[in-house]
Amino acid sequence: MLTSPELARFTAAGPTDHELSTELVGLAVVLRETFGESFSLWDAQTGELAHASTQQPACNDPLRGQLARALHGNQPQFLADDDGWLLLGIPFSLKLGRSVVATAAFVETVWSADALTRLAVAAQARLTAESRVRQLEHEVESVSDNLASTYEEICLLHSLTQNLRLRSDDEQLCKLVLGCLLDCVPARSAAIQLLPVAKEGQITYKARTHSVLFSAGDCPIDGHDFSRLIETLNLQPSGGPRVVNRRDTQTDGWPFPDVRQLAIVPMPEGDRVFGWLAIVNHAEDAEFGTVEASLLNSIGAMLGIHSSNRDLYRQQSEFLASVVRAFTSAIDAKDPYTCGHSDRVARIAVRLARELGCDPELLHTLYMAGLLHDVGKIGIDDAVLRKPDQLTEAEFDHIKEHPELGYRILADIAQLSAVLPAVLHHHEQWDGRGYPFKLVTDQIPLIARIVAVADAFDAMSSDRPYRKGMPVSKVDEIFRKGAGQQWDPEVIAAYFAVHQDIMDMSRHERANLTLDVEQWT
Repeated sequence: MLTSPELARFTAAGPTDHELSTELVGLAVVLRETFGESFSLWDAQTGELAHASTQQPACNDPLRGQLARALHGNQPQFLADDDGWLLLGIPFSLKLGRSVVATAAFVETVWSADALTRLAVAAQARLTAESRVRQLEHEVESVSDNLASTYEEICLLHSLTQNLRLRSDDEQLCKLVLGCLLDCVPARSAAIQLLPVAKEGQITYKARTHSVLFSAGDCPIDGHDFSRLIETLNLQPSGGPRVVNRRDTQTDGWPFPDVRQLAIVPMPEGDRVFGWLAIVNHAEDAEFGTVEASLLNSIGAMLGIHSSNRDLYRQQSEFLASVVRAFTSAIDAKDPYTCGHSDRVARIAVRLARELGCDPELLHTLYMAGLLHDVGKIGIDDAVLRKPDQLTEAEFDHIKEHPELGYRILADIAQLSAVLPAVLHHHEQWDGRGYPFKLVTDQIPLIARIVAVADAFDAMSSDRPYRKGMPVSKVDEIFRKGAGQQWDPEVIAAYFAVHQDIMDMSRHERANLTLDVEQWT
């Protein structure tokens, strides 16, 4: 940590000592969670040490500070590559324009440069997203403090806040908003147009890639006309409410004859608009005014912030997916002969879990667990891992360390906590003769028992350096004999129930499957 004189220089005309210290510690924690290694933080302008790591050799060498000071741009870079070590530098912007560079050294035989770079970019994205979430949460509180004063408006906004969940369905939420809105305002119809938040082919998890219109009541326009209406009125995200009444719609140039009155507002967050909210045609053919516009504006602001939060939540999920992909790439790079093994295990595990009636959330966890179950092999000696002959007893004991190594690699990543039981226990056996803890029967977590069967199938049926893969008939015979001894008999029963599906999976590599299991199961 900074000494008082150093901290005074680093924070001059900037944040307080406490604010800076908290921010630096938070950054260090995130980096450790992401990489499993501690980083030193250096002032990007002076090269002075801002946060010390004592867990790596020469981690606080002033030369590293000078290398960090020389880093240009906002992208992660390798500051040195010497004697099998990669010195990674990652720039970060702090409050009020302060910048630091995080450095740590990694062994080339354990980490690939590509995996480190992707993790570094993901860490930067995570910090940016988390900062944005905190800002948005503050803005949500500000909006909540300025809710409309009428009873009907309060009821509507209260109902909305009770249903604004990050995982809520767009259609259900829009139907709720539109239904409540028509109960509060004198309008014949209401509509919400949600705009795209992502581009086709660039997403892992579900996200809108085209505009969608939801309406309630007697809405006289469809999605295409709604988009034309936005263009005709030249509406902007920062423009606030727009009210159109008969004096505007009865002119010769008005292209929407069925729209007599209109009040419309954006659903913004910052300079980005996530959609548009409108009420169309006054119920008594009167005019819309400031009361309706103010209510719409409050709802639009809430929906905009909620939409932004949902998109940030999706980006956080994308970050986690990138971490998983990086680990999977590292596993495949470590042992190219078993490349694709983790993916096949993941898909087979999901199929077994579906047959067992597991809920969708567990299917997602199982897929992640299958991809990461062998992550501990990153820490296994290459000579042992790639040995073309049978392993000695000592070498096999070394291989058996990989579940605990994998657990330690992932333990500090909170978002992956649900997969840890499978990583740690997928080599336990039903009769207690497995490892590392010799658990028995249902002491073994369910996801570990499922992954164990999927892992065993692919290991036995695939070619390895020291043997050819077994024929399926032999694998089936081993499973029948091992049910209730090595493996959970219910999972083995599920294996035979979906036998043909598993055979198909083993014969065909995945066709660009997304990590969002709901999109392909």
